[in-house]
Amino acid sequence: MPEAFIIDACRTPRGIGKQGKGALAHLHPQHLGSTVLRALKERNGIDSGDVDDIVWGTSSQVSEQSGDLGRMAALDAGYDVKASGVTLDRFCGSGITAANIAATAVMSGMEDLVIAGGTEMMSLPKKGMLPMGANNKHLQELHPQPHQGVCADAIASIEGIRRDALDAHAAESQRRAAIAIEEGRFDRSLVPVHNLDGTLALDREEFPRPGTTAESLAKLQPSFPAVADYRHEDNPTFRELVNQKFPDLEVTHVHHAGNSSGVVDGAAAILFAGEQYSKAHGLKPRARIVATANMGDCPTLMLNAPVPAARKVLARAGMTLADIDLFEVNEAFAVVSEKFQRDLELDREKVNVNGGAMALGHPIGATGAILIGTVLDELERRDKQVGLITMCAGGGMAPAIIIERV
Repeated sequence: MPEAFIIDACRTPRGIGKQGKGALAHLHPQHLGSTVLRALKERNGIDSGDVDDIVWGTSSQVSEQSGDLGRMAALDAGYDVKASGVTLDRFCGSGITAANIAATAVMSGMEDLVIAGGTEMMSLPKKGMLPMGANNKHLQELHPQPHQGVCADAIASIEGIRRDALDAHAAESQRRAAIAIEEGRFDRSLVPVHNLDGTLALDREEFPRPGTTAESLAKLQPSFPAVADYRHEDNPTFRELVNQKFPDLEVTHVHHAGNSSGVVDGAAAILFAGEQYSKAHGLKPRARIVATANMGDCPTLMLNAPVPAARKVLARAGMTLADIDLFEVNEAFAVVSEKFQRDLELDREKVNVNGGAMALGHPIGATGAILIGTVLDELERRDKQVGLITMCAGGGMAPAIIIERV
């Protein structure tokens, strides 16, 4: 099978996802996408007319983020019109899924040069707090799907994971992110965002709260008790949806703003190329794709698929956990990454070593591409070889990918 190589990866800084407060919130999402696409083209000297496809992840495809954002961002970036684009939605897993599809297109031999990435501006107006399947009673009866935060609290309740452990985990994420920023560990991938008039919009991470401690987090009120009991029209509450599947479960609320992923705006992109194209055009591969996988799990708990996804992609690669130097699992909520490390009995010094979404934020459709680039940069910095990246996604899913430095 032909190889698929990662040539380069870049991303914007993450801006606070709130209108009137975030440094990127006034921009169009196509502008964020075009920023990273333009950077890939300029940094690598590629002919954009050679790009076979642009596979883009965007979860909330409404309003300004609708209308095939990947294609529109490429046009906005000045790409040749021959470079086509498609935009997909696997909820939080969209960025990894975009990368997996791009890689497999190259590995199939059908395409030579493909870009994957994603954009999410969480500062845009929201669709409202509806249960998944709210307009499909049959689906809701088969697979009740609550709000993600209520799912996180339900999982913590089932697993007996205490709030103090989750707060300690969140504080450690902030500590690691602060070190990574201070030491410039993100600098290779980070590209500044400029306004249309050329002035600087943002060139640094806007969300982190350095100095956060478990003690300060312990003072925060849980975020999801009221959400759990929210009722939209004649739909069940989110708590009732949980109890529809787990009738004896009493949900203890342990997640809050400090141990949940940050609401941010951002974009990221990865350049994939085949071996022959790379050699012919003088592109130097940084990593190769070892294996990809997708996994589904319980839609009612929603967030538990990363562990089986990791096991599946390892089996596909013919590897064991011992073969992995660095892991990235998205910190959608503290319980997700905490359970991932506990279930797989991982060395915590190999997981999310530069902090995660609790400290840096989670721009839904872009996060997967960000994590792949983060792992690649850190593998190079540490002179290590293999990284595994996975994340939970709505509907009870998780994509996964293993990369190896070249």
